[in-house]
Amino acid sequence: MGITQPTAKAWAGVLEASFVIFFLQPHFRNFSKRIIKAPKVYFYDSGLLCYLLRIQSPDILNVHPLRGQIFKNWFITEVMKDYFCKGNEAPLYFWRDQHGHGVDLVKDRGDYLDLTEIKSSETFHPDFINQMKWLNKLQKKSAGSVVYAGSENFIFQDYNILSWLSI
Repeated sequence: MGITQPTAKAWAGVLEASFVIFFLQPHFRNFSKRIIKAPKVYFYDSGLLCYLLRIQSPDILNVHPLRGQIFKNWFITEVMKDYFCKGNEAPLYFWRDQHGHGVDLVKDRGDYLDLTEIKSSETFHPDFINQMKWLNKLQKKSAGSVVYAGSENFIFQDYNILSWLSI
């Protein structure tokens, strides 16, 4: 018998058990039968993520094509850590359907879904809330938050627009 090579799934399990990565699961609620079911992978340490991507300075990060994903990774990880520090299980998910509608972070509150879009832009754009509007229409609600890289907090059409500096 030969030695078998570990599969990618086995390696991912090792990284997850070592608290290097975690899987954000999709939220399953009967809004639509055609939803994306594969989990998303996030790194607990954004510094390690940047190192693996060979991002060696803030200047490189500012122009890197994955800047938005890194910003999203950082924020979701901070929310996850906040739950862990309080000794709570994080009811965190994402939502995406096969038509391209989706929300970056969904907190399941039991009777409703608390929605958050995460944008690395330093300027708020009204279209940042479009995906939340879509899911809110399905859950018959009209609220959520946008976390962005700007410096101002305000409310826009019932949505909280939050600077990353206030998080």
